[in-house]
Amino acid sequence: MKKSLSFASVATFLGFVFLYAPIVSLIIFSFNKSKLVTVWAGFSTKWYVKLFQDPQILAAAWVSLKVAFISASLAIVLGTLAAYVLVRFRRFVGKNLLSGMISAPLVMPDVIIGLSLLLLFISMKSFFGWPAERGMVTIIIAHTTFCMAYVAVVVQSRLSNMDQSLEEAALDLGAKPVRVFFDITLPVIAPALVSGWLLSFTLSLDDLVIASFVTGPGATTLPIVIFSKVRLGVSPDINALATIIILVVAAGVLIAATKMKPKKGH
Repeated sequence: MKKSLSFASVATFLGFVFLYAPIVSLIIFSFNKSKLVTVWAGFSTKWYVKLFQDPQILAAAWVSLKVAFISASLAIVLGTLAAYVLVRFRRFVGKNLLSGMISAPLVMPDVIIGLSLLLLFISMKSFFGWPAERGMVTIIIAHTTFCMAYVAVVVQSRLSNMDQSLEEAALDLGAKPVRVFFDITLPVIAPALVSGWLLSFTLSLDDLVIASFVTGPGATTLPIVIFSKVRLGVSPDINALATIIILVVAAGVLIAATKMKPKKGH
């Protein structure tokens, strides 16, 4: 038993080292005084100052944050509706087709999704004249499309495990279906909604491949800017940018975990 426990502890420790050692190294070298990212020359915060003086980085970060926020919010609404229909309505025409279409973005390569959406936007422009140009709107549509699939899976799992007797009791007492959803169903699935929103926000903020297909010169996301800079060589200001993103994401996860933590006595 002790040997098994020791092996599990060592394996867990090595797993965490494998995952987080590169991140810790990146954070440390973001304070490196030298321009060389692999040679430590002393502590300095000049790369953070340089980062916040770079208009290209700041503009791309603002675009990415807006796209991620809007895409995650739209994905929550559409993904929740899709999950609710699949779980609560057992039989209807096209259910298997809808389920397959929701699951497709989860397994389909990003290149295929990006190319298909690009062709869709080109066809829509030819037939309807909209969108006139590819930019923030087309990126939001593309990100909402694949993010809602992840939301639907998360919410569908929560709805499947929910005790439906609560909803049935409310309906028997005369409550309207809409009120049952907002007063009973929505609070129960709230943790899944928060998880789905955070997952969608992270996926949208991180996406490079799909955004590179559907964007235009008027809207450049942060991953595209980082990729273009890294191709010329990694610079310490990119380390500083990555450190800020890591801290923001970690803070968001901690806040969400704190809010969803059950209170004592409940």
